Amino acid sequence: MATYVILSTLTDEGRKTIKENPSRILEVNKELAKMGVKVKEQYAVMGPYDFVNIVEAKDNEAVMKMSLELGSRGSVQLMSMAAIPVSEMVKKMK
Repeated sequence: MATYVILSTLTDEGRKTIKENPSRILEVNKELAKMGVKVKEQYAVMGPYDFVNIVEAKDNEAVMKMSLELGSRGSVQLMSMAAIPVSEMVKKMK
């Protein structure tokens, strides 16, 4: 399983949904699991992004599918980044 950092920003529609039903966030996490993307950590943050998620997925294609599915709903904009543990990076650089 590979690790990814997902930065997300809610749209106006997404903010409305979360305000009316905060548990929707957890429901989406269950949907992600069905897509093969496991949420390891999730943080609500202040600044240009609303959430930072650390997820695991089989490959880039699984994350791309997740991003397209969620993005097509119009409630969130996503930025996905593959994450490599520093220890692995150091090992591969030698």
